[in-house]
Amino acid sequence: MSRIPAPTRRPTPRVARLALAALASAGLLAAAGPARAAEEPVLNLYSARHYQTDEALYANFTKTTGIKINRIEAGDEQLIERLKSEGAMSPADLLLIVDAARLWTAQSLGLFQPVRSKVLEERIPATLRDPDGNWYGFSSRARVIVYNKQTVNPADVATYESLADPKNRNRVCTRSGSHPYNLSLVAAMIAHNGEAKTEEWAKAVVGNMARSPRGGDTDQIKAVAAGECGVALSNSYYYVRLMRSAKPEEREWAAKAGLIWPDQQSYGTHLNISGAGVMKNAPHRENAIRFLEYLSSPEAQGYFANGNNEWPAVRDAVAVNPELESLGKFKSDALPIATLGKNTPAAQKLLDRAGWK
Repeated sequence: MSRIPAPTRRPTPRVARLALAALASAGLLAAAGPARAAEEPVLNLYSARHYQTDEALYANFTKTTGIKINRIEAGDEQLIERLKSEGAMSPADLLLIVDAARLWTAQSLGLFQPVRSKVLEERIPATLRDPDGNWYGFSSRARVIVYNKQTVNPADVATYESLADPKNRNRVCTRSGSHPYNLSLVAAMIAHNGEAKTEEWAKAVVGNMARSPRGGDTDQIKAVAAGECGVALSNSYYYVRLMRSAKPEEREWAAKAGLIWPDQQSYGTHLNISGAGVMKNAPHRENAIRFLEYLSSPEAQGYFANGNNEWPAVRDAVAVNPELESLGKFKSDALPIATLGKNTPAAQKLLDRAGWK
């Protein structure tokens, strides 16, 4: 991984002109000899994606364009805090993060600049990008319900709303209510059902929990398979990752846990995205736009689908991997991703009031 150098203050155009004039008057420009070779084209990328298969994305972009990628990798919140601290002197050209809630946070802080690209607007569905071009989604994942096949009737957990049903008391496991995956789901429910009804639902889900929220989505699936929980929320790619695992015990977890596409008779299963935007003070803006356009290409979309078991944003551009495809077709929530971000602050306050820790 190439290290991004510490930010340096770039000279203003006036300072640059004065410096050139001084050199010219001293005869130094003529004496400087042949022009120095052009600076190597680079892209400074801040990425919260930590999947090994993304290495191929970066390598192939460089091979195709000659643009070298310097990377800083950290958690979404860490990167956003770093960008806030660096301010206008940040060397970052592009921020690649996961989840609408985090994209909205970065946008609300004024970290992005709008980008208009015919390529992106033709390839990326309107529901998966910011209307003003601040960010674009390149892959999606579903928030699904997993259940123990031995102890739970799938008809009892067919909707997100059913997790609040008294029949599911002491059955529900989830990760933290402050995690963006859950925040975005609750943000969607606010859009569909209103705050009051969603808060009532959240309080009932807390009352149905088999244990205090903890761990990641893989931990929820493992707990369901072990019988510690009857039902849990998980992002779809965690389930498919276990299906494809080289470890027999992990494949067994997936085999013991069934998967449900929630709310097929109403608004559909909640989707979220991985997305990216060009930074407000990007030193290499055009290279950043080229990378965004590359991420929408069939080659890059194939890495999202087959490398991390996500659905490509450009569905017709690439075949989805067999395990993901084996889960079958489903109705997805058509709610624009941008709406989720706007509802995120209300979702957090609601979950805090509900005691979803």
